[in-house]
Amino acid sequence: MSRWIVTLPEIDIESEAAVGGKTLALVRMMRMRLPIPPGICITTHAYRDYLHATGLTERIRFELARKRFSEMRWEEVWDTALRIRSLFGRTPLPLEMADALRRAVSGRFGDHPLVVRSSAPGEDAPGSSFAGLHESFVNVRGPDEALERIRRVWASLWSDAALLYRRELGLDVTRSAMAVLVQELVVGEASGVSFTASPVAEDQAIVEAVHGLNQGLVDGTITPDRWIFARESGALLRHEPAVREQQILLRDTGTVAAPLSPQRAGRAPLTNRQAADALALARRCEITHGTPQDVEWTSTDDGLLLLQTRPITARVTPTPDPQAEDRRPWYRSLTRSFANLRALRTRIEEEILPGMQAAARALAEEPLRELDDPALATEIERRREVLEQWRQCYWEDLIPFAHGMRLFGQYYNDVVRPEDPHEFVELLVGGELLSLERNRLLESLAAMARADEALLEHLARGDLAATPPEFRALWRQFEQRFAYQLRPDGASPGAASGATEAVPLLRALARAPQRAASQPQRPARAMEEAFLQRFSGAQRDEARARLELARASYRLRDDDNVYLGRIQAQLQRAADEGRARLRRRGETDPGPFSDQEVERALRDASFRPRTARDAMKPTEAPAVRPRQIVGQPAGPGIAQGPARVVQTPTDLRELVAGEILVCDALSPAMTHVIPLVAGLVERRGGMLIHGAIIAREYGLPCVTGVPGATGRIRSGQRITVDGFTGIVTIATHATG
Repeated sequence: MSRWIVTLPEIDIESEAAVGGKTLALVRMMRMRLPIPPGICITTHAYRDYLHATGLTERIRFELARKRFSEMRWEEVWDTALRIRSLFGRTPLPLEMADALRRAVSGRFGDHPLVVRSSAPGEDAPGSSFAGLHESFVNVRGPDEALERIRRVWASLWSDAALLYRRELGLDVTRSAMAVLVQELVVGEASGVSFTASPVAEDQAIVEAVHGLNQGLVDGTITPDRWIFARESGALLRHEPAVREQQILLRDTGTVAAPLSPQRAGRAPLTNRQAADALALARRCEITHGTPQDVEWTSTDDGLLLLQTRPITARVTPTPDPQAEDRRPWYRSLTRSFANLRALRTRIEEEILPGMQAAARALAEEPLRELDDPALATEIERRREVLEQWRQCYWEDLIPFAHGMRLFGQYYNDVVRPEDPHEFVELLVGGELLSLERNRLLESLAAMARADEALLEHLARGDLAATPPEFRALWRQFEQRFAYQLRPDGASPGAASGATEAVPLLRALARAPQRAASQPQRPARAMEEAFLQRFSGAQRDEARARLELARASYRLRDDDNVYLGRIQAQLQRAADEGRARLRRRGETDPGPFSDQEVERALRDASFRPRTARDAMKPTEAPAVRPRQIVGQPAGPGIAQGPARVVQTPTDLRELVAGEILVCDALSPAMTHVIPLVAGLVERRGGMLIHGAIIAREYGLPCVTGVPGATGRIRSGQRITVDGFTGIVTIATHATG
């Protein structure tokens, strides 16, 4: 049709560079007389011409050059991808291109609903499938919406997942490109996926199917029926029926999950014969391509229709290992659908967090002093196992739930198209974070100390009984819930040790200007209403639900560590009891002993743990210190003051009110000092990490993702933190 647009029958079999791997695979199947939906391809020429005409090439290059990619954490990769996606969303097509694409879509498809899929060169190639890196959209209505979705597919070339695989994909701003496949949406009675070689058993093949559209199967919200076949003979080995409750249906504004009727729920999406036909269709694709295939299809009155086919390039790991050397598969597993996240939220709030609370409470009630040494050693070991079980749950469920706020960020930007791609965060702040509740308790205690400093002296001596009754009541409430967080080792202190750790902080808070967490409810409420007014009816309900999910995700991103910390504190309580016994036995300083060493010493009286630890070597300052260093703006505002560089939580004891905290990463256990600081600088980057979340709650300037922050800045050195631009300016001398 043109340089920018080509119909599927017009495509030359050698033109992958222009139409991409996914489109070319379907063209090959079409030439084998396999049935596929009609479609057109928006070529890579259109993508390149769009970038050139709009100046996006240089803007993308700038975003990718903010920080050395090898030094970026996954949160920073996501932030980079979000900014690039926002560039595409806010940059319209050149008029000539928009008119040409609009005419092509309207003339070929009319008002028929569409599927818009990515088709990058090299995508779905043998040995480098990278399935799921780029976006696809179902039930796109009309040419204007199609043009919007085409830009989003182009933007997905620079998604966080794609950026993680940029070396394998050969991503380069000047050489990379994306084609887009636009097809008529075919709504079958059933849909599914066929694997000509099972991802988990080489001698088997698999067919999976659901009622309705495939979307629920692909994103994991609907469990499919599964048929297992012998790969060589094609014999059906078994059918594994699912609990059938829902199907994905079309609506004018998208797709929805709807309940199945009892009649449909009672029968499989396919007969055994139809499942065998679905496998036969996939085998024809395998024969043509010469490698095992993952084939998506739908079942209509006229038979099976092929939707896409791609090679199977790797065995599937059911639960990617977050500790593996290559953590990219685990990172990709964090991306969840809205429906998946809603279900996960229910599980977290109704099962996981109450389970963590119950586990910590049960451990706290056990009388450790009544145990003999071997029994205490066994108890330490058991508590370590309990902590590890909940830590695994943290990685598998709590960390993935953080994707809820990121998913909302994309949704908000796609609708509002704000100049600031992180504007959506303003709608999330102001929630009831446990860290803020802890800080309010501390401030209430400090307020009492302002009026009666003598009570601090009573606390320093461990004489809680001499303090006023109202202070004792509030102190016990604080200690029971949060005091363990004030210990550098995370241990749960008793009354005297808890007072000893809290006294310096309470003194500082009592003398510092009061700073409460900001309460941006009124601006956020107006912003929320402006956002929701863009929708009506069911779409408005969905937008509100997405916002509520994002707020829960934002809140739990900080709270989950508090829950986990309570369990960790009970492990440390048992280990501290062991250390106390070793001290009474005559060990000079068992404090540095690891939990495992304490455990072994309790079982074996002859065992002597080593008593010295290699001191951490301080980070050597570079010979030349830059005056300005650049990170990511994460909390708006500008602050000036002396720096306090914190290498370990113990260093927090040196912090003075009004200093700017510089650290590697601010953990939830460190955020009790935030009411004292004037600003925050972190090496670790991201708009949605703990430090950035708490800084915004207090209205503090914050810059994250500063390479080598704790080595390039010295304590006492006067710095300026610009939370608007992400620039940290360093004075040439320390303030003393």
